[in-house]
Amino acid sequence: MPVSTKEPQLTPAKPLPLFLRLAELLARGMAAGHYLAGERLPPESELSVNLGASVGTVRKALALLESRGLLERKQGSGTYVKGRAPATASPCAPARNIYEFFRLELASGGGLPSALMIDLKKVRRPAAVPALGDGSSTQCYRLRRLRFLDATPVAVEEIWFDARHREQLRIEQLDEALYHFYETELGFWISNAEDRLRVGSVPDWAPSQFSLPPGHSCCTIERKAWSSNGTLEEFSSTWLDTRLAHYMARWS
Repeated sequence: MPVSTKEPQLTPAKPLPLFLRLAELLARGMAAGHYLAGERLPPESELSVNLGASVGTVRKALALLESRGLLERKQGSGTYVKGRAPATASPCAPARNIYEFFRLELASGGGLPSALMIDLKKVRRPAAVPALGDGSSTQCYRLRRLRFLDATPVAVEEIWFDARHREQLRIEQLDEALYHFYETELGFWISNAEDRLRVGSVPDWAPSQFSLPPGHSCCTIERKAWSSNGTLEEFSSTWLDTRLAHYMARWS
C-alpha cells in the first residue's frame, strides 16, 4: 500500500492582541536601530497609517512602551525613543518586552515574529531532553512549529516544556508568543536562557513551506530556559536559514 506524502495541515497560532503586536514590532525596531535613542517617532496619525491600525490602538501600544521605559512623551513636542529599559530584579513578572529573549532578526533587522503550528503532542520525556521543573514529572509537551518574521518563514522549532502545568493542552490554545502563554496561562515566566549554536541539519519533519529542505546543513540553536524561581522550564532546538535571518544578541 503506498505511503501518503500529504503534509499535515499547519495550524495558525493564536495571535497576540493588536496593540501588543504593534508594541513588539516597535520595540524590535528600536533594538535593531531603526529608531535611535533621542529620535522623535512619527505622529500617531502617521503611525496609524503605516501600521494599519487605529489611532487608539497605536496610542495604547505607545503607552505600553512608555510604561516599559522605552519611550518618553513630551507635551506639545511628541514621543521620543529612550532606548532599552533597565533590567529589573523584581520578584514580580518583569515589565519587559514579550520577545525579550527572541534572538532572531531579519537580515535587515527586526521583524515581527509569528508562527504556524506543525503539531503538539504530550509524550514521555525522552533521554535527550533534560529533566524539567522539579524533575518529578515524566510527561512533557513537544511542540513543533514554523517560525516567521513578518511574512517570511525563517526557522523551524521543536520546543519541550513540562506537562505538570496543564494536564491537557490543545494546539489551538497556544499563543504565537509562547513565553507570553507561559506567563498568562501556566503561571510562570522565563527570566533566564542559555543558547548554544552549532551546525546541524534540517529535521525530516520540516514542512515544505520552510526555505531549506530536510537534511540541509544550517545553523542550529539549542536553548535551555529557566523560570524566575530557577527551575528549568523549557528545552528547544531551532533550525535557522541564515540567508533570511540572523541570530542577534545585544548588550548595553
